[in-house]
Amino acid sequence: MDNPYLLLTPGPLSTSPTVRDAMLRDWCTWDDDYNLGVVTPIREKLVALASAERPEDYTCVLMQGSGSFAVESMIGSVVPPGGRLLVLANGEYGNRLARIARMAGIDTTVHDSGELVPPDLGLLEQRLTDEPDLSHVVCVHNETTTGMLNPLAGIARIVKAQQRIFMVDSMSAFGGIPLDMAALEIDFLVSSANKCIQGVPGFGFVLAKRSELAACAGYARSHSLDLYDQWKVMEAGKGKWRFTSPTHTVRAFLQALKELDEEGGVAARHARYVENQRRLVAGMESLGYRCLLPKALHSPIITGFYEPEGAFAFKPFYDALKQRGFVIYPGKVTQIASFRIGTIGHVFPEDIDRLLDAIADCGSHSQGG
Repeated sequence: MDNPYLLLTPGPLSTSPTVRDAMLRDWCTWDDDYNLGVVTPIREKLVALASAERPEDYTCVLMQGSGSFAVESMIGSVVPPGGRLLVLANGEYGNRLARIARMAGIDTTVHDSGELVPPDLGLLEQRLTDEPDLSHVVCVHNETTTGMLNPLAGIARIVKAQQRIFMVDSMSAFGGIPLDMAALEIDFLVSSANKCIQGVPGFGFVLAKRSELAACAGYARSHSLDLYDQWKVMEAGKGKWRFTSPTHTVRAFLQALKELDEEGGVAARHARYVENQRRLVAGMESLGYRCLLPKALHSPIITGFYEPEGAFAFKPFYDALKQRGFVIYPGKVTQIASFRIGTIGHVFPEDIDRLLDAIADCGSHSQGG
């Protein structure tokens, strides 16, 4: 059946009918049809997407649960006992990295630059110089609190010049924004099935430098989220998971990867997302809405907008758009009334044009009272 509305969110997001259709068959988690025919090709393809430069240096571990489960698996399994973690935070998802680490008992320092600016690279370099026992650094690639694309290359250059282990939460960017882990010397990167690859929720994945992951035996703070053990079982079992795999979601993801190739790969998908976001911003500004961030800090993933002054109320605005076939996101920035609109997923420029027509039409429905 057709969806009643388009999801203009950072994930879960709107998927293609063929991705949804891929979930209509049952699979056995022990069978080679699944492990060799579905899981193994997914792991190989994700490594190829992660690094065209040196794919042989990297491996991929799939992990059940939402994206935050995979993030927790990475952080809790990679920082050793006695290690210290520096978190670069400029929004809710950076702050979540710190909460995860602290709850795992990891000695954690937060470099918080505030929600509306990128991390201070000069301060990062100075901090790593002054505190040599900061062994690991983690940052968010695309901070969806505001839609900010953080300066990943600049952060990576400083972290690796200081010879620290570098972890990246690329939850909402991997597969939609080109990168090469080897070129940036990223050691670990985490993302999720239901983001730019355009699959459905159910699992995340960690891309890891083989040599670094091999050193993590015994570090994990959780049995279920032990990244090293999950990797060893997948390697030995040629795609087998330690625990029950979300088979339908995994099969849908293989179809989503096929459709990424058919679109022209990450570069082509990135170009579509960029055009979606360009049209969105131009159209919203023509309607009198203001972006939270200057354009130089925008990503093609999601964009934050100030709520108009006066009698505007988000809930009536949201409901009026939903009735017209579009679901958007409330704001997440503290102490600023805002909302967000995503431009990823099975969404095309003509969909953004229809959204803008709907926003122009439903403005009168956004009045509170």
